[in-house]
Amino acid sequence: MFRRSLFGRMLTSFACLLLAAVIGFGATTSASAQDRRQNAPGEFDFYVLSLSWSPSFCEGAAERGNGGGRSQQLQCGGRPFSFVVHGLWPQYERGYPEYCDRDSWLDRDIMRSMLDLMPAPGLIFNEWKKHGTCAGLGPQPYFDTIRKARATVKIPPEFLNLSEPKTVAPAEIEDAFVKVNPGLSTSSMAVICNRNRLSEVRICMTKDLQFRACEDIDRHGCRRDQVLMPPMRGG
Repeated sequence: MFRRSLFGRMLTSFACLLLAAVIGFGATTSASAQDRRQNAPGEFDFYVLSLSWSPSFCEGAAERGNGGGRSQQLQCGGRPFSFVVHGLWPQYERGYPEYCDRDSWLDRDIMRSMLDLMPAPGLIFNEWKKHGTCAGLGPQPYFDTIRKARATVKIPPEFLNLSEPKTVAPAEIEDAFVKVNPGLSTSSMAVICNRNRLSEVRICMTKDLQFRACEDIDRHGCRRDQVLMPPMRGG
């Protein structure tokens, strides 16, 4: 009886040690998967320029019955936006930094100057806080870089004045961008969908704004056979 009880206690102790080792290994694995430069401003590998299909955003907001305040009214009001800049995101080869300076603020004049590309003050402010503070640039140089990055990318002509709903394969969207942007390849971008709608096109760029491959971004692209592109407002 005593031997059986002793053996049971030994077995239980061994199981606890084994569980602790497994948990410790998992924590170590998780920590090693996180980039060692985590959230150090300016310490990243490349940018992702995210171009949001504004009509999809506005249709989704309308379905949710979300008034959205002044920011959303500016984007979803009378002006017929097509692709707008969601953000320019510093990235690691795997993962990304965020909120590298939570105390940083943004001048209203800078915010107003970006409304032609990012038509919502709330979006501009949030993008600076979450992503811009990790670029290692001041607010004005960061938003100047966004403007340069956007100017680097040409929008395919078939998407410039979309007046009717368009159903298209994600691969066709990629091919259309590749066709009009020399140096861009399908391995340098990803089409993102939300339910059955086109949400964004994400394009990877070096720090000097040249197109580059990005496996981690590319593999998270939309897996649907086709996506809907709602028409531009007023179209």
